Amino acid sequence: MTKSPVTIAQISDLHIKGPGRLAYRRVDTARALARCIMELNRFAPKLDLVVISGDLADTPSPAEYDHLKDLLAGLEIPFAAVPGNHDSRELMRAAFPGAAHEQSAPLNQHVELAGLDLLLLDSSVPGHPHGELDEASLQWLDARLSTSSERPALLFLHHPPFTTGIWHMDRQNLRNADDLAAILARHPRVQLIGCGHVHRATLTRFAGIPCTICPAPNHAVALDLAELRPPSFRVEPPAFHLHAWFPGPGFGTVVTHQVPIGDFDGPHPFFNQDGSLID
Repeated sequence: MTKSPVTIAQISDLHIKGPGRLAYRRVDTARALARCIMELNRFAPKLDLVVISGDLADTPSPAEYDHLKDLLAGLEIPFAAVPGNHDSRELMRAAFPGAAHEQSAPLNQHVELAGLDLLLLDSSVPGHPHGELDEASLQWLDARLSTSSERPALLFLHHPPFTTGIWHMDRQNLRNADDLAAILARHPRVQLIGCGHVHRATLTRFAGIPCTICPAPNHAVALDLAELRPPSFRVEPPAFHLHAWFPGPGFGTVVTHQVPIGDFDGPHPFFNQDGSLID
């Protein structure tokens, strides 16, 4: 029998505004988060952790973080969050004083979950949309990964360290991805890199490691690979990522599922009660 996995839901780019306000005068991000939380709470089996990979607030302001905290109060699962380019480190630290943030300026976190190390990296650059890992964060990551050669690790940050082909997002991605790759090359225990920022599900390999971008619960950056439009968004079906780690030989196995948010027809059986296929 397959061992029960450790389940980590990743949500990203919440962009919560003050009560009653819409993002871009069109998207009700608070309602979208409420729907997402309902989906997370009813998932079976109960999830072990929710990682929020950046852009929790939108402008940001104390009112936005207060509204966010009210919404997250309905989440029945522990969560850990890392800032994105729309966030404020100071306001996030004040909003979540119980979080295991490092005491230095970047809000890096290390979460131990069963046999896993989860490393949340703060790639935000105050006042700028692009991402960068400062020297303190790079040293912190290297030191954390050096504590074991046997425990698998999952890495989360807001800015993708790779090119997506969406021109206006790629100019905002992680600027010093080579520095990150050099550290990861020394520590083969990292099994997954989960990012946000682009609001749409994306998969590639970075430094030989599976690297994903998480979809958003609200709106998606338009998939414009031909550079036909100015920076634009679409309201597409919302979703989140579910990373399931199965213990096993070596570092075990990580499987990522995309989970749609909402109510859909089904589930319906494939087979009759006698075991024959329904036809």
